[in-house]
Amino acid sequence: MNHDRIPATVRQTYGAGDLAMAASFAGGFINFGDWHGIDTRSPGPEDRVRSQEQLYRRVLGAFPAPAEGLRLAEVGCGRGLGAALALREFRFAGVTGVDIHPDQVERARAVNAKALATFPDRLAYTLGAADELPFPDGSLDGVYSVEAAQHFRELTGFAREAARVLRPGGRLVVTTFFSSGPEVAERLSILLASFADGLDVAHPLKDFTADLADAGFGNVSAESIGEHVWPGLDRYLEDTVPPGHWARNFLTAWQSGLLDYHVVTADRT
Repeated sequence: MNHDRIPATVRQTYGAGDLAMAASFAGGFINFGDWHGIDTRSPGPEDRVRSQEQLYRRVLGAFPAPAEGLRLAEVGCGRGLGAALALREFRFAGVTGVDIHPDQVERARAVNAKALATFPDRLAYTLGAADELPFPDGSLDGVYSVEAAQHFRELTGFAREAARVLRPGGRLVVTTFFSSGPEVAERLSILLASFADGLDVAHPLKDFTADLADAGFGNVSAESIGEHVWPGLDRYLEDTVPPGHWARNFLTAWQSGLLDYHVVTADRT
């Protein structure tokens, strides 16, 4: 993988910076979490971890049963905890975590060394980009991505690659935050430093669902889960980031209709 392909902010944030060490991402999953059913009156690190695991369960539960026969890939796997959870709890036939950042792949292999030793033929972590996945045509039953697509420079190539590596009838599940349209990109950059510095890209939801249809997917659907993400996250951030920190503006952006958190599913035709 050409290291030059990694945007500078992504390289820094997930390299030497290691975002998983931030208190806001307790547990190392690096996602904002699904807080549905979690008491957020005084959330602690254990609640934060539970929210992140719960988001993975929401995504993985979108794949058809029986799970035991499915071979999946996670695109943008980070430290690989979600891929290990997928194998451990859902008992998929195989899960391969893919990440563009070599530091993250190394971390995933180290953090999940026990799981790799236990399931040497069913769990793996490897380098790869969203628009250049390291799998043969039609070799996978499912592809999923949890809060990584906002870092992809464009989603058209991701849609095409997911379609290429999935067998007919295979499923794609993507969850992250999408913008409400191209016209809000500047406002998001004003509110949120991660958009201003290029770490996050304001992908409009409608553009992505159109990309999926163009790539050969059917049954494309998008479910808003913002009500289960933003209020709980903000309540946790209230106790973990300094007053006035820009991350508190995610709630404002959602309340203002600039972005929302969605689970997008699509089936390869």
